[in-house]
Amino acid sequence: MKITVKEPQGKKSRQQVGVFHKKTIMFLSLRSENTLFGMGNPLLDISAVVDKDFLDKYGLQPNGVILAEDKHKELFDELVQRNKVEYHAGGSTQNSVKIAQWMLQKPHKVATFFGCIGTDRFGEILKKKADEAHVDAHYYQQNEEPTGTCAACITGDNRSLVANLAAANCYKKEKHLDLDSNWELVEKAKVYYIAGFFLTVSPESIFKVAKHASDNNKIFGLNLSAPFISQFFKEPLMKVMPYVDILFGNETEAATFAKELGFGTDDIAEIAKKTQNLPKENTKRQRIVVFTQGKDDTVATVGEKVTMFPVLDIDQNDIVDTNGAGDAFVGGFLSALVQEHSLEECIRAGHYAANVIIRRVGCTFPEKPDFH
Repeated sequence: MKITVKEPQGKKSRQQVGVFHKKTIMFLSLRSENTLFGMGNPLLDISAVVDKDFLDKYGLQPNGVILAEDKHKELFDELVQRNKVEYHAGGSTQNSVKIAQWMLQKPHKVATFFGCIGTDRFGEILKKKADEAHVDAHYYQQNEEPTGTCAACITGDNRSLVANLAAANCYKKEKHLDLDSNWELVEKAKVYYIAGFFLTVSPESIFKVAKHASDNNKIFGLNLSAPFISQFFKEPLMKVMPYVDILFGNETEAATFAKELGFGTDDIAEIAKKTQNLPKENTKRQRIVVFTQGKDDTVATVGEKVTMFPVLDIDQNDIVDTNGAGDAFVGGFLSALVQEHSLEECIRAGHYAANVIIRRVGCTFPEKPDFH
């Protein structure tokens, strides 16, 4: 980015202007393009209002969250054909980097995103939606599986989610991450974030990015994402753990993780401390552990202590949809992290973003944040 420095008028202001521009240049460099890197399962979120007959036809619960089976194959096309639909770029990691970009506003494309999609209409819509969110998405496109989708079937205040990972499951390290032009974008970043869900798709890609971050004293963040990750993908999770600088999760995921590792406690502060003390490759950075607990305090390791951070108050009647709250918290947190703000400020930004998102349907947001 080119910055023009105007020659100050008069001697007394020369020094002041110099200091001002030094700060401005530093501020801009912290928020340059491709500073934040995310990789995960991209899904096109398709939201539409449906009736009870539609739910019954596909065996859906009003507030269910399920993975699509064969009987749901026609659901996505029918949803699009018979209803006015809204499309959004979704999937856990993509949601988080999208929210980080929204919190930062300018410049565009601070956030980079890698993931796999199909060569189809939904893939084209997803590319357009990521572009509208000003995220620099570089998708690996293949034609064996269609673009991953998540249908949000809305009835009244309820929202039934049906996810079809499809192409998202097909990411190939050697066909995308290893390409020089793509790896250059990885090298350009200073902060990395991947949701644990991606451990089910390409653990070798996660490992390569995590090791790069560690070897270069950059920041690598990972999310526990869901209890089943700790239960059934414990081996790849623990292989990448020594490279994790910031671990995110919620209270349920933390409890499952502790059980799987035999921590012998269900006290969330103790779990955070024991997790912080797990073996770590880059000893220049002490691991930070951040566990959210819905409406209860967020728990975080701050140096040698474990600290509780109260969330923002909200009237229960203002809560519309809590599904994207975790992704939003991470997005807010990352937006402050790339600006090298303190841990306290990162958590405050995370709480703000989550508070905005739970007032709306899906992981959506107003045009601009009101965060200071």
